[in-house]
Amino acid sequence: MRLKRLAPVVALAALLLVAGVASAEMYFGGYMGGAFAPSSSMGATTFHNPTVPGPGNLVLFSYEDHGFYGGWKPAFQGGGKLGLWFDRSGVLSGINFPSWMKYFGFYLDLSYHRLDVGRERTSTVHTALRVLPAVNFQRTVTPVGIDSNFSTEGSAFTMAFMFAARYGFLKDSDVPFGRLQPYIGVGPAILFSSMSPNIRSSSLWPPFPPAPFGIPYAIKPGSDSAVSPALAVEAGLKWMALKNVSVDVSFKYRYAKPKYDFNYTDPFALVGFNNSRSFTLSPTLHLLSFQIGANYHF
Repeated sequence: MRLKRLAPVVALAALLLVAGVASAEMYFGGYMGGAFAPSSSMGATTFHNPTVPGPGNLVLFSYEDHGFYGGWKPAFQGGGKLGLWFDRSGVLSGINFPSWMKYFGFYLDLSYHRLDVGRERTSTVHTALRVLPAVNFQRTVTPVGIDSNFSTEGSAFTMAFMFAARYGFLKDSDVPFGRLQPYIGVGPAILFSSMSPNIRSSSLWPPFPPAPFGIPYAIKPGSDSAVSPALAVEAGLKWMALKNVSVDVSFKYRYAKPKYDFNYTDPFALVGFNNSRSFTLSPTLHLLSFQIGANYHF
């Protein structure tokens, strides 16, 4: 809920800021493309207290450490930009900017895409504290056929305030700066993201031989959102097809480390025991994207 309420307010404030300093060549446009990300490892610990007693053993407390590979699925991305160059053209062209400022500008970049992980196998280590004998018991369950997996659905909305530089080639009377304009931008960003994980295991490993004695379980704690500081970098190539219309292609990189907190109910807790549990996921995101777009300059 906080994600939906905060994002439009911050975006509107940033748009008004850009519009308020409009004193040069301004432009706005939209783009679309594909977003993807390298895998980012995550981990979560699920607690089960108490669990099923084994032969000659009473399990007082147990937990499972799950390691997730974090293979993010490619996604469609859409977005828009509003920006300006400090050029002696366009709106309020009478302002006498120093000539060198025409190479610089800034823009607001808004983008949205899904942030999902398909069902993937995990590494899981089970630990149990027992009465007889009273020692910790550990076993890695995935290599011996216990099917543990993880998936998540989510989204990412990024608002980036980019400081930009450009250079112009192929100058003519309609576009004195040059029709072909390579550019680069870098700046701070805010990532509004959400995650809804699903952890499934074909067996909670009790302190005795493996399945069929193990007990399958699933944990679906619902969704959580995060507002995270981020870094954004973009490099692109713009072509002024007309005096006031351009098309561009670009590559974008964003870095963020959101944190999501989840509460769930332990499916193994007995009557009379507290069954409220929680875990945290904090992936390191390296978001990459290619996009094509069109812009109107005024």
